[in-house]
Amino acid sequence: MTGEQHLRDKAGIRRNFDGAADGYEQAAVLQQVIGDRLLDSLDAIRLSPGCILDLGSGTGRASGRLSGRYKTARILELDIAQNMLIKSRENNELDKQERICADAENLPLADDSTDFVFSNLMFQWVSDLDRAFAEIYRTLQPGGLVLFSTFGPDSLQELRNSWARVDDYVHVNAFMDMHDVGDALVRAGFAEPVMETEKFTLVYGSGLDLMRELKMLGAGNVNAGRQRSVTGKGKFRAMLAEYDRRYGKDGLPATFEAVYGHAWVPEKKHGRRETTEPGAYPLTFRPPEPA
Repeated sequence: MTGEQHLRDKAGIRRNFDGAADGYEQAAVLQQVIGDRLLDSLDAIRLSPGCILDLGSGTGRASGRLSGRYKTARILELDIAQNMLIKSRENNELDKQERICADAENLPLADDSTDFVFSNLMFQWVSDLDRAFAEIYRTLQPGGLVLFSTFGPDSLQELRNSWARVDDYVHVNAFMDMHDVGDALVRAGFAEPVMETEKFTLVYGSGLDLMRELKMLGAGNVNAGRQRSVTGKGKFRAMLAEYDRRYGKDGLPATFEAVYGHAWVPEKKHGRRETTEPGAYPLTFRPPEPA
């Protein structure tokens, strides 16, 4: 499903994650747990990919594990934030990954050029999920697999509810429902989509601690409907007080809903071209298109 509530500020996303790159690994505990569960699910899937795309690869943690699991595969890391890719290169000096700075909704890859697309907690940042899945479908070979996680609509519900008592602006990112994500897979042409959810509750010492962590993760508000001016200190304090009043007992809880999914490209792929343009892969650190 696409809609105004999911329109994203791409320049803001790039800026946030570029700024978060240095401290991301230390802050991204939940992201790593979800990514590890996604990777572990591959134990039940028979797959021998020649080329893997890690979409929204961040600092390259998942790419390193994918490289170890599929030792002969070509690994492409793609992220919208160049500093994340630079950090990945620093973290993995002897790796075999290739790194591409680009937007998931406009993949600079040739048709039928990958066998497996892996994506951990990236799709919540796209504006047009149909376009993103169509691009993935285009680049996958017949019989190829997409395996991913994203955040569902119950994520940060406590923070969202607390802001709603303060003003009518959008302060918390909107997330897509599992069923809408599954429907988008089908519209793109994927077969046998499997979707499931899991909820995590993290506890913080204060609402301010949560807000600081979100900033460290680059997960600031990038909804198109957000307030463009700086939120006043009075409103911010009022939100924190409401959060504490409604939810504060032994620390403040924050819910995160993880949505997991995978689907296959049919062996008889619709819309497949008879020939593919040469030049399948762009240069490392190809600059992203302007937002």
